[in-house]
Amino acid sequence: MLRTDRLVLRPLRESDAPDVVAGACDPVTQQWLPLPRPYTIEHARAFVNRLAPGLHAIGHGVVRAIEVDGAFAGVIDLKRTDWVARVTEMGYWAMPEFRGRGVMTEATVALSRWALGDAGFERVELRIAPGNIASNRVAIKSGFTREGVARSAGYVHGNRLDLVIYSKIIQDL
Repeated sequence: MLRTDRLVLRPLRESDAPDVVAGACDPVTQQWLPLPRPYTIEHARAFVNRLAPGLHAIGHGVVRAIEVDGAFAGVIDLKRTDWVARVTEMGYWAMPEFRGRGVMTEATVALSRWALGDAGFERVELRIAPGNIASNRVAIKSGFTREGVARSAGYVHGNRLDLVIYSKIIQDL
C-alpha cells in the first residue's frame, strides 16, 4: 500500500467491482482504453479477483485502486514488466468525478517513485493516444519526458491508433 498526502494506492477488493464497472463504462474511459464494451460486473469481478492478483503473483505487474478520503477514484497499474531490462509500463484511469483535481498526477508520481526506487526499476513508460489531452497532461505534470510517437502502436475498439511514448528513468528522481 502506498500513501500520499491525500491518496491511498491499495490492492483492489471485491467491493470495488461496482465502481470498476462505473469507471470502465464511462465514455471517456471507453474512448481511450481497449476495455470490453459493454463492461459488465462479471468483467469487473474477474479483473479484481483474478487478473489483478494474478499479474502480481507471477511478477508481471501490479494493479492498485486509487482512494481519496475513502472513495474509489480510479485504477493505476504497472504492466508489461521486463525484470531483466528493469522496465515497466504504467496505465491509469480516473472516475469522472475525480478528473481535473490532480488525483491522477499525484498517483502517477507516487507509483513511479515507488517503481524506480523501492521496486528497483530503471525505466517507467507511459503510452498515451495523442488525442487524450488529459492523460498527456498528467504525464507531463508527473515529470515524464515525451520521447516521440509510436505509429499505429495501439488498438482500441477495432481501430489502430498512434501512441505518444513518455518515460521516467531513475536519474529523473
